Amino acid sequence: MPSMNRYLRGIRLLRDEVPSFDEYPFSIPSVRQLDELDLDANVTFLIGDNGAGKSTLIEAIAVVAGFNAEGGTRNFNFATRRSESELHKFVRPVRGVKRPRDGFFLRAESMFNVATEIERLGVGQSYGGVSLHEQSHGESFLALARHRFNGYGLYILDEPEAALSPQRQLTLLTIMHELVEEDRSQFIIATHSPILMAYPGAVIYQLGTDGIRRVAYEETEHYTITRDFLNSPDRYFKTLFGAPDDE
Repeated sequence: MPSMNRYLRGIRLLRDEVPSFDEYPFSIPSVRQLDELDLDANVTFLIGDNGAGKSTLIEAIAVVAGFNAEGGTRNFNFATRRSESELHKFVRPVRGVKRPRDGFFLRAESMFNVATEIERLGVGQSYGGVSLHEQSHGESFLALARHRFNGYGLYILDEPEAALSPQRQLTLLTIMHELVEEDRSQFIIATHSPILMAYPGAVIYQLGTDGIRRVAYEETEHYTITRDFLNSPDRYFKTLFGAPDDE
């Protein structure tokens, strides 16, 4: 039985309405082969190489969930430069029985734009009372998560590790855990970070040339390459840089 606590249980691509699978973004293999994606978990990660479609897909998920394409709450309605793909127009959400009380779409690449909109709206007190522009990228990201993620919410994050050091990624995991365990929140995150995707019990989807498939944490390249490199960096350097000639 699906959990009754998930706010967004999945998305469905309206394949019959797609104008052409030879045109972007439908030509991306992970989108081309998409039918329905199950999101019925406390924490879901979308992973894959650059260009695999993670940000394109998570943007579409956020927009059909009611968020502004550049980020913010459902009440944010600004556009610095319209750049979202057409994918959201052909995606339908599969909603849970309950509706979230709170929610936020946060993209590391458009954090500056969100911070500017917060100042324009005059709602900085809800974000810790210190201008996000007066903090570092990582500090502002965590301040927003601490002060604005109020629980019982749907939180969609696009590559948050771009703003966070490894130590602060651990802090984000702590914030996530409190929101999931105590406040029944749901997270959907696109990431490259092996630290974040290690969240206990998370569902991980690998996006690639073969479409979208569910994988175990230990099966991800992010985990295996990081583990092997840290265990034997010299072996990687010999492969990457070429072994020195013997004289």
